[in-house]
Amino acid sequence: MDDALAALQSTVPWTGVRNYQARNFMRDAMRIGDGVLFYHSSCAEPGIVGLARVASAPYPDPTQFDPASPYFDPASKQESPRWMLVDVQVTRKTRNLTLPEMRSIPQLAGMLVLKKGNRLSITPVEPGHWRLIVELLGA
Repeated sequence: MDDALAALQSTVPWTGVRNYQARNFMRDAMRIGDGVLFYHSSCAEPGIVGLARVASAPYPDPTQFDPASPYFDPASKQESPRWMLVDVQVTRKTRNLTLPEMRSIPQLAGMLVLKKGNRLSITPVEPGHWRLIVELLGA
């Protein structure tokens, strides 16, 4: 996804999601045109670093079938794929709205990504939270 942030307006497949709950959010809840907050989770300073939109309906992640891919899943079959993805189009790179900064804002307390014990970076965002984050990012 870092490549996508570097090339604004690019459309890229969101490959490599290997968590069932995150897969279900992508497969069942995301629709073309929905907003996406690019959230970096496996880094020194986790936070929101960009805005995007969903650019396709869900479809099977081809990396699950590629033995050369780090996301290969030998148990997943072409006729019954286990992992899905959506394409996303980057609309804006932003400053890093860090996890501690988000936690310090009382109006964001209900965000799933901020809930204690949550380990997912792919979660739904309520419209009020979306509007506040976009405002905080000056977007």
